[in-house]
Amino acid sequence: MSENKKLRCAIYTRKSSEEGLDQAFNSLDAQREACAAYIASQASLGWRLVPEYYDDGGISGGTLERPSIQRLLQHIKDGKIDVVVVYKIDRLTRSLTDFAKL
Repeated sequence: MSENKKLRCAIYTRKSSEEGLDQAFNSLDAQREACAAYIASQASLGWRLVPEYYDDGGISGGTLERPSIQRLLQHIKDGKIDVVVVYKIDRLTRSLTDFAKL
């Protein structure tokens, strides 16, 4: 049996309001936990979670001018990330135009 190619997986999380972000376990953590479990379930396909966090808390999904999404996009361009996992597609963007660009 041949070994699968290792796929470096990043998790992107976003929450539009800052409400609750100061809690010990918040919405971003819940999104990350669900995504990490999914990546772990795909381990037989070579999926591996990268340790870096890409979290934009308190920022609207109506724009791509978010620090962590920009850093993630740069890491994809740099060849450091193979797969991006999000809890729901609206965490990535709320704009159909931006989704098409991505």
